[in-house]
Amino acid sequence: MTAASPYPHLGFNPAPGSTDLVRDIHRRLSDCAKEMERAHSKVTKLMNGSYWEGDAAVAFREQLEGGPLPLNLKNGAHSVDKAARQLDLWGSELEEFQRRAKKLDGEAKDAREALQRAQGHADEVERTAGRSKAHDGADSALHRANSKVTTAQGDLGDVLRRARSLAGEHDETARKRARHISDATHKLAPHEPNAWDRFTDWLGDNLPDILSACAAVLGVIALLGLTAVAPWMLFLAAGLLSGMAFGLRVSDPEVLASLEDGFTKGELDVDFWGNLLGAAGDFLGMLPGLGVVAKGSYLGLRSVGESGELLSLAAEGDEVLTLGQRLARAGTNVGTSFKSVGSSIKSEATAAGGAASLLAHSRVFGGRLAPIVEKIDRPATILGASTAVYGVASSFVDTLDNDAAKTVSNLLDGPRTLGIDVPATMGALHFLLRGAGEAS
Repeated sequence: MTAASPYPHLGFNPAPGSTDLVRDIHRRLSDCAKEMERAHSKVTKLMNGSYWEGDAAVAFREQLEGGPLPLNLKNGAHSVDKAARQLDLWGSELEEFQRRAKKLDGEAKDAREALQRAQGHADEVERTAGRSKAHDGADSALHRANSKVTTAQGDLGDVLRRARSLAGEHDETARKRARHISDATHKLAPHEPNAWDRFTDWLGDNLPDILSACAAVLGVIALLGLTAVAPWMLFLAAGLLSGMAFGLRVSDPEVLASLEDGFTKGELDVDFWGNLLGAAGDFLGMLPGLGVVAKGSYLGLRSVGESGELLSLAAEGDEVLTLGQRLARAGTNVGTSFKSVGSSIKSEATAAGGAASLLAHSRVFGGRLAPIVEKIDRPATILGASTAVYGVASSFVDTLDNDAAKTVSNLLDGPRTLGIDVPATMGALHFLLRGAGEAS
């Protein structure tokens, strides 16, 4: 005897799966990863001679020296943890799919009942029309009844089409999660990844942090004048890297899940603050560069447009131009447009990069904070780059990766972001929107 369908009015199951089973497997895998991490920690201590000495300890370490056990425990814990995270995401996605399927099943029930009523009414009208002598009125009533049947059939068909679309989303997401879980097993013992696999895994997992660190380092280089590259180019490059990092962060389901849990469930752990500060820092770093490109392009194109109008007026009295002359003039105008836009962007980037912080503005506390901002701006920039680089290094070197270091970095980055980065970004945007005269 087959089990009853959970969506009888749809006629099929667009979101198969058991959320309870997924949650149970996720819990088991998480516990397994934790146990493997504990075992790796104990083996590492034994290998280092931390709390076991004597001949037996020496013999034990000799047996493990150069063997695969410590690395396999480490890689296995990492792989199982990655698989558990993917299952956790799938559990939330499956729950949402089934919620939508339940809603569609309710809509299908209403649509089928409406179709049944319309069909019954049409049948009754048809029987009545057969006995009626007033053919015109009967035909009109029958036409209206059949129209209602057609409308009800269309409503039911629309619900079923949306259910099939939901089934397609479910299958695609399930395949994606399955691929990620399969990829996670590449590090399971005894399959030891090579150096290139480890590097690409690390790069994929930490690309937003790497881009953010590069942007911060470019800021330090521009501030200290450590290269012959023009500061305005470094300013735009840092903004581009920050924008790419921000895009990667906000498209990462794990980051979004961490932020959502923090804001909705109050899970304000180390990962939440790290993700929040990372996304905020990338967003603030992106805004001035985006504003520079937008304003520079606008000013450059406006300048080209004004020049084009003058040339057009000057050419009104000329004789008719040949095709070659027109193409030559068009090519000249395109080259002039690129040069004008590039020059405007360069000018705006140079000025915006040196724009005063909002705290140094004359209208903010009478500009009394300007000397303080000037003194702490350089150390704050260097501090931001240092914490960003340390974050990247800790993801690559296990001994640097711990909650205490992350907490210290968050405590340093939080006040710096609010007190230095936000006013600096607002100052640059103020310049871009109001002009250099009002921003200084």
